[in-house]
Amino acid sequence: MAIVELRHVGKHYPGGRAPAVVDFNLVTQDGEFVVLVGPSGCGKTTTMRMIAGLEDHTEGDILIGGVNVNGVAPRDRDIAMVFQNYALYPHMTVSENMGFSLKLKKHRKEDIRKRVTDVARILEIEKLLERRPRELSGGQRQRVALGRAIVRQPQVFLMDEPLSNLDAKLRVGMRAEIIKLHRSLGVTTFYVTHDQTEAMTMGQRVVVMRDGVVQQIGAPNVLYQRPANRFVAGFIGTPSMNFLQARLENGRAVGQGFSLALDDLGIQAARSRPDVCIGIRPEHLHLARGENGGGRLTGLVEVVEPLGAVTLIQVRVDATTLTAQIAPGRQVSMGDTVTLSCEPEMLYLFDADADVLLKGISLDDDA
Repeated sequence: MAIVELRHVGKHYPGGRAPAVVDFNLVTQDGEFVVLVGPSGCGKTTTMRMIAGLEDHTEGDILIGGVNVNGVAPRDRDIAMVFQNYALYPHMTVSENMGFSLKLKKHRKEDIRKRVTDVARILEIEKLLERRPRELSGGQRQRVALGRAIVRQPQVFLMDEPLSNLDAKLRVGMRAEIIKLHRSLGVTTFYVTHDQTEAMTMGQRVVVMRDGVVQQIGAPNVLYQRPANRFVAGFIGTPSMNFLQARLENGRAVGQGFSLALDDLGIQAARSRPDVCIGIRPEHLHLARGENGGGRLTGLVEVVEPLGAVTLIQVRVDATTLTAQIAPGRQVSMGDTVTLSCEPEMLYLFDADADVLLKGISLDDDA
């Protein structure tokens, strides 16, 4: 186990119009599970490869276990990587794949066999040890790739979108397996994904990146309830947050086709700002019943998506389309006119010009 520290780390590719990674700063806790998430091309994989030593960083310092590893070869950093494409040797058995790195380091055959067997038992792949990769399913290959990393007993695990080749059901199962493995092994882990659901369910801390720049670092619930800006707010959460441009009038946010009351925190946060951006999570929009002093948004239902436990509807309110999450028992059809409401305390406020959060919603530990 080790603490990983990145100090003002940056990456510029020769001839590149913009840096791939800009001033990345992070200090992990020992044994922490950190997820790097963001859209394609945001710099998350480049950051992972710099930690591994597979890419040279052009600025800053990287420390693993208190040791500066600038210029240190990947094999000497005491890290293990799990790749998206598994990278198994097709001519080797599962056992040989898992023990290959130990063989290169001249470990005794008895020690290699014991370590491989122990890890195979943890991953429940003991019966696969004599098979070759072509005889395995995608999920089995992924377990072998994890096993190969685990047998090395490294200071740090680096996982680069390891589940992206699996089907949806298998991904959910493997997410749970990786979480349990991390809990039992306690090794500092960096995990790269473009899937914000993976990030939120797996990470103890999540790093959200965009265009090479870190937008926010925090626990999943903090990112969800107190996003730093509109990008984080829109990227974290499924379905995405709704945004409405508004102006402030007498303690209310008023815009095209709506007028929403603000709570005291919202009024205070937005003081002296005539224009704001309102954020509303789909699960906080409800079909209005009776009078609602908080305000209403009336519009035309354009799309209805029944998902079993919930139903998503898309409602056009003037020039803006909003997504709302409603109970499946509510009868709503395309073409219906509906009225939505949201409690004032559930509204997010962003500065319309600076694009920073003015007011989020209460965290669980605020109560």
